[in-house]
Amino acid sequence: MGLELRQQLKLTQQLVMTPQLQQAIKLLQLSRLELVESIQQELMENPFLEELDPDVVDTAPATDNLDDYESAHNDVQSRADEDLMRNADWENYLGEFSSVTKQSLGRELEVPEEGLSFEARLTSKPSLDGHLSWQMRLSNFSERDLAVGDVIIGNLDSRGYLQATAEEMREQLPDVDLSDIEAVIRRIQRLDPVGVAARSVQECLLVQMEVLGMDRDPILVSLVRDHLEDLEKHRYKPLTKKFRISMEDLKEYLDLLQTLEPMPGAHFSSGDPQYVSPDVFVYKHGQDFVIVLNEDGMPRLQLNAFYVENLKAKTSVEKDYFQDKVRSAEWLMKSLYQRQRTLYKVMESIVRFQREFFENGVTKLRPLILKEVAEDIGMHESTVSRITTSKYVATPHGIYELKFFFNSALDLDDGTQVGSESVKALIKQLIGEENPKRPLSDEQIGEILKQKLEVNIARRTVAKYRTAMNIESSSKRKQVF
Repeated sequence: MGLELRQQLKLTQQLVMTPQLQQAIKLLQLSRLELVESIQQELMENPFLEELDPDVVDTAPATDNLDDYESAHNDVQSRADEDLMRNADWENYLGEFSSVTKQSLGRELEVPEEGLSFEARLTSKPSLDGHLSWQMRLSNFSERDLAVGDVIIGNLDSRGYLQATAEEMREQLPDVDLSDIEAVIRRIQRLDPVGVAARSVQECLLVQMEVLGMDRDPILVSLVRDHLEDLEKHRYKPLTKKFRISMEDLKEYLDLLQTLEPMPGAHFSSGDPQYVSPDVFVYKHGQDFVIVLNEDGMPRLQLNAFYVENLKAKTSVEKDYFQDKVRSAEWLMKSLYQRQRTLYKVMESIVRFQREFFENGVTKLRPLILKEVAEDIGMHESTVSRITTSKYVATPHGIYELKFFFNSALDLDDGTQVGSESVKALIKQLIGEENPKRPLSDEQIGEILKQKLEVNIARRTVAKYRTAMNIESSSKRKQVF
């Protein structure tokens, strides 16, 4: 058989993701803040795209002649300049360059707070590393001890605990003995916050007790050194027998221990609060719910008419560039409109499915899956999934992520179903109302739910939901005193 070249036609179907389609899909899953950043980036890169200023449009004089508008604007500006020249506080404006010095006027040489910019008034929160390093350099640490201290500080975790052994740190400090490293660790542990650079909770608390003079009581020292696990699990009676003290005496010891800080570095590692800006607002108006998209701070886009009409390409490269940028601007505006329209339709569908929630709260949240909303609005499941990612809605009962409304189902005895989030809310409510000295066990919670909701829920499911909500078990919730 010989080889031969042959032309052949083949008809196939395949999905091609155009750049415009990729952009539209990307915009769907962006959060509100990420969307604003993306729009601002496009405004910087695309000369044919500009932000529409509603104030300029509303306040512009209704004149057909551009020369008349410019003349009126110049008259207003000149009057404003004359008023500024007449009433300006030139002494304050000139400052140090004034012919009459501030000292002669009896003014202080400090900058008034009113004159500072908003950014100048902000201060960054000190880090644990910087706080300890600053204290070491104000103390009588030698250059060698400072080098050791920097290595120690570099091995602290967010709680302030030392995560490396002296042997491991000695690999970075070959000329330093283990005893010298331990000595520097001991000195750092007594800096502020006291107990930092400890290797265990016991060591951290014992250092604080030593500094505060609480280590003179042998019972208190023994409770920390040998019986922290017993205290954590509320095994109090064996401790009273061992130390021959009453429960009231033990309670006094516990009150003293609670004044100590088991995580000395946590105060420095706590970040600034993250605020959520809702993408949608849902208000109740009469018997209906009104959906309002949050457009605050969202740039309103338009094509730059001057560039579109007057910018002429001289070469084919320029022509392609101009066409590409105009097309990109048009697609962005169209994609933004489609995104907002999709978000509104999805929220409208969620309100229809979860009306009981919007009326009565979390306990009435029904089971819901993405497929139900997708079929309701005639869109694909993946589109609903993307538009509900990192989006938040402000409801009469608080701010929730859109994903919150999609939850699994639990079967009731009458054949109907209830949402898992409703069951979680009831579990949290039952635990919040329990007697702290006789907390409800997971099995008891399951029985109460079965009687109240007629829901078939196992003890391990109650434990799973309780753990997901970061609620401790009944043994750890129990209050003896």
